[in-house]
Amino acid sequence: MLLKNIKYKTAIFFIVAVFVIVFDRLFKSGALVGYFDNKISIFGDLIFLVFESNVNIAFSLPLEGVFLNIVIILILVSLIAHAAYLFNMSKIDASFLVGVIVLGAASNLFDRLKYGFVVDYIYVKYFAIFNLADALIFFGVVMFFLFERKVHN
Repeated sequence: MLLKNIKYKTAIFFIVAVFVIVFDRLFKSGALVGYFDNKISIFGDLIFLVFESNVNIAFSLPLEGVFLNIVIILILVSLIAHAAYLFNMSKIDASFLVGVIVLGAASNLFDRLKYGFVVDYIYVKYFAIFNLADALIFFGVVMFFLFERKVHN
């Protein structure tokens, strides 16, 4: 019974993560063809959809180019191996969370390889501009560390 619940929960989480990535790709496509050239208000004067190309890495740290792409690919391969290890150790939840990080990072890597930049489109006033893949990465990292902390306490 426990194994069945784990498989069901993992399947649901995976479907949600894939759904978010599909929306991320759709929003990125919309941004690239000009749908967000004029800011589209989502929440008053606080949250907008607007296109921005981001050649840098997270938080606009000035890392870019082929070297960055190679580093990202190596990190992704390491994360995939770690997710497989966790899965084989029956740490399904932790494996899923690493998989979520991989999905988000892969979406952004696709942008870097195809366009030379990451397509960002969610602008939060006084904060940052990002995309759903970034949010998925952030969610995966935070939840992974919270999960690991809970398991080790």
